[in-house]
Amino acid sequence: MAVVVDASAVAAIMFGEPEGATLAAHLADETLLAPTLIDYELTNLTLKKARLQPEMVPQLLLALREALSLPISRIQAPGTDVFVLATTTGLTAYDASYLWIAQTRDVELVTLDRRLARAAGSEERL
Repeated sequence: MAVVVDASAVAAIMFGEPEGATLAAHLADETLLAPTLIDYELTNLTLKKARLQPEMVPQLLLALREALSLPISRIQAPGTDVFVLATTTGLTAYDASYLWIAQTRDVELVTLDRRLARAAGSEERL
């Protein structure tokens, strides 16, 4: 089955955050989908961590390389559709791109972002 996975969920796995193991188990054997911007979001999250913990740069870079090589089908979400969805939901365009993919494919959106989960109609967080 396909699921849309956002950067918060992937980052939790790649950085070994408390929710990471649960998310990894939930996503095992799933076909992962995400907008093309996921790579930039993961890179930016890694950069933020590196600035806070410069001594961790080698480990963070390794985690980023592994995350960027995950078998995620990267999808180009149409800007105008994302704009309309962001306008109606109050989400950022970035978050709306994940929601657009989930809605147009009628699949689950896996996120740790409460606002995005709420917009996707799922208060349930992993």
